[in-house]
Amino acid sequence: MSSAGGKRRSLLANAIESIGTTPAPAPTAPAAVLDTQEPAVREKPAEEIAAPSFLERRGIAFDEIARTVKRPTLRLKPSECSIWPGNARDYAALSYERCSSLIESIREEGTNREPVVVRRTPNGDHPYELIVGTRRHFSISWLHANNHSEIELVARIETLDDEGAFRLADLENREREDVTDLERARNYRHAAETYYNGVRTQMAERLAIPKQNLHNLLQLAELPDEVIDAFADPADLKVRHGMRLSPLLKDERYRDNIIAVALALCEEQRALKAAGQSRIEGSKVCERLAAAAQVPKAKPAARPRPTLTAPTGQELGQVLTDTKAKGITININPKGATSVDEILDALRPVIESAKFSRN
Repeated sequence: MSSAGGKRRSLLANAIESIGTTPAPAPTAPAAVLDTQEPAVREKPAEEIAAPSFLERRGIAFDEIARTVKRPTLRLKPSECSIWPGNARDYAALSYERCSSLIESIREEGTNREPVVVRRTPNGDHPYELIVGTRRHFSISWLHANNHSEIELVARIETLDDEGAFRLADLENREREDVTDLERARNYRHAAETYYNGVRTQMAERLAIPKQNLHNLLQLAELPDEVIDAFADPADLKVRHGMRLSPLLKDERYRDNIIAVALALCEEQRALKAAGQSRIEGSKVCERLAAAAQVPKAKPAARPRPTLTAPTGQELGQVLTDTKAKGITININPKGATSVDEILDALRPVIESAKFSRN
């Protein structure tokens, strides 16, 4: 058993203990007994109080055993369980390729070493509903469909409401690297609306996670389908991408541009896949989408150049530059027949008003 697996099982056990059980009633306060005694007895020093009797010590021992013993498990057929829709993992997206190592491990051992968690559903189409262990359930279902119907699903029954089931499933999924950020984000959005009435602070407290982490995940869940489809695989979409893109998409100035780029990226990804080429990785997709929000700076309008005009109104040329440091540059290019005197007459006022000639 790996240390990570052991840690996860310990966390799950603690979670089930806190979610699915009712705290034991508090023992009767010793003061209630002492109140019936004579004053001399009440003033007796603590160290002189009689030790617990044998029957009391045995009762305490039995209570400790009841709290530490492993809960019983039962063996089920996968077909006896429906899948609780509140789990983060997309059951429909599971495949042999995604679960191959687990399938082979269960085939070799003849069972799932770590029990799944189910709850009874007396009024459901199936007698049990699977809360934790969707990959194990899928793997044994796959084995049943491939000549290994003798392998059964080891399960532990718990009594949980939907909010408790969500917290338990979330605790396991945090330890699972194969649950995508998008799956978890969408699961959190559903939970926030369904179990916590949209109160994020309450949800963060119940899950014992920082409020900012919850906010970041919910931003990822807000991304529109067009943006999600721009990524080659939903697993490429990370929390950091949602943190960058969600604020831009909320700005009406950028949203349409980003959606247009997302649609173009989606077509590009399909073409690359059809050609057998490597598709665009997630970080580059995010960069291109974010770049769509860059509004190009408008170029300042070019100032009209002063013209060199004859007294008759005919344009003789243009003043290209006029600076005190570099002087004046004039382009003379008459549009029609013009005498030299007319050009010189037109030049005089321009030269007199030039910057280099001003004091």
